[in-house]
Amino acid sequence: MSRLPILTDEATAIALSRCTAAGRAAVLDHSTSENGAALLKWALEDQQQLTAVERFSQVHALAGPPDQAQFYRSLLPVSPPASGEQYAFEVDLDRCSGCKACVTACHTLNGLDEQETWRDVGLLVGGTQSLPVLQHVTTACHHCVEPACLIACPVNAYEKDPLTGIVKHLDDQCFGCQYCILACPYDVPKYNAAKGIVRKCDMCSDRLAVGEAPACVQACPHQAIAIKVVAVARVIEDAETALFLPAAPDPQITYPTTIYKTDRAFPRNMLPVDYFQVSPQHPHWPLVLMLVLTQLSVGAFAVGLILERTVQGELLAVVRPLHVLTALVFGLLAIGASVFHLGRPQFAFRAVLGLRHSWLSREILAFGLFAGLACTYAMAAVLSVDDWPALSELIAWLAWSVVLVGGLAVLCSVMIYASLERDLWSPARTLTRFLLTAAVLGVVTVWLCVSTLAVVSPSPASAALVDVMGRQLCCALIALASAKLVWEAALLGHLLSRTMTPLKRSAQLLTRDLSNYTLARFAAGILGGMFIPGLMLLRLSASSAPMPRMELTVLTTALFVACLAGELFERYLFFAAVAVPRMPGGIR
Repeated sequence: MSRLPILTDEATAIALSRCTAAGRAAVLDHSTSENGAALLKWALEDQQQLTAVERFSQVHALAGPPDQAQFYRSLLPVSPPASGEQYAFEVDLDRCSGCKACVTACHTLNGLDEQETWRDVGLLVGGTQSLPVLQHVTTACHHCVEPACLIACPVNAYEKDPLTGIVKHLDDQCFGCQYCILACPYDVPKYNAAKGIVRKCDMCSDRLAVGEAPACVQACPHQAIAIKVVAVARVIEDAETALFLPAAPDPQITYPTTIYKTDRAFPRNMLPVDYFQVSPQHPHWPLVLMLVLTQLSVGAFAVGLILERTVQGELLAVVRPLHVLTALVFGLLAIGASVFHLGRPQFAFRAVLGLRHSWLSREILAFGLFAGLACTYAMAAVLSVDDWPALSELIAWLAWSVVLVGGLAVLCSVMIYASLERDLWSPARTLTRFLLTAAVLGVVTVWLCVSTLAVVSPSPASAALVDVMGRQLCCALIALASAKLVWEAALLGHLLSRTMTPLKRSAQLLTRDLSNYTLARFAAGILGGMFIPGLMLLRLSASSAPMPRMELTVLTTALFVACLAGELFERYLFFAAVAVPRMPGGIR
């Protein structure tokens, strides 16, 4: 066997790059010897011990800039943002062909799940039949100046980088409440059910920090996407014109920083291809239960407090323990149901971290205080006042505290949705809806307690309660339920609108995709809020004799079930029929 030549410096460097730490030391010891064959044999044997990951890492450690760097370097800023500036996407609409290479690259390089996307491609259409205009639009997170997702998040799972302006989502902090999805007007955060958290685009900040372009910028074959540095003050000024993209949400809501540029003038009828399509939204059943039952509980406490002014003290003492315990149980059930809406309920204790800026944190704190006061009130109510005279004063104070804190919590629930820029969830509409639900269910719950007491424990006092309170409660229920049904039906008047307004979209959903739920809601509302209480009112007024226990049980049970079912259907439609703002979509 002929002797091999001594390795050169270049060959030694290559051998070193392919060796493990032990092999590298051996190469250095033998690189100056004349036994090149032994050295080469050692290097080759050591190379066989490397894993695929180690070999891949070594190849890229010795490599230069990425192969595509020559193409995307011009699409990156020369210098990082200065004070008052931040990074932003710039999309050249004249170059975008809708190939979705950016979508694929974002999905692949960020390791997203199969149905998860952080970048989407929509389509705008307009013009005339003889000269139609089609425009593809690629969209992702706009890294807004005032991000709604950050403001809404109750656990501070979002942060806006003070140097780059990039809005990042902190996956480990998120507990999956999905409130940011409702808050973002651009449909950017995406819920990952498998992980129980929300995730979103972060402009590939780890790549951008080392001078490498984000995945979408690297992949675009037409160089339609670039990263620019924008002045925050200029973004706010430009938002005054309310021009962002045709039919896109108003930029003054969050001040999005993405720049869409084109040398063409869009026709006046340019609209997203899915502009006239309406589809039901996620109903959020745990939230449906939580909202209805919390309002039932608060309403029951409030109606009981009102009746204290009209009912004699001895009669009130008979029904108060059952009434208070019933209202408390429904309130605790509501709070328990809300936990099932979280993707990671084990971190529910973080919910008050965003108290300074998130209405959801404020609602959670308010209902926590409400539950604590209600428990104390219930314990005091079941004790005998005769044993402790001072207890009556404490009960009165607790009753007012429970109602006031509960009302504050319901107002926080109103603000959660009223602050989300949805026409169906406007402050006036949401406040009216929630207060009427509390009033209707509060009356029904008090009547359930009175009737139950008369059936289970018949006595002159319970019979007097039915006689005294029955007519008042039935009249109040008919008036409140009728007003609520008429107010809800008024939304259908928007079907006559000639323009496609958000409220018209909601009305279309109520009469098309959600027509069965709409019919069920009005049927249950009429049955429980008008027909049964009207029948009971006639029965109580026609005879001075007490109503038979079996009849009272059947009518009261049907009344409560119908009213509760009607409000649950109403709250389902509250979520499912809302028209949400979003960026232009594609053909579906």
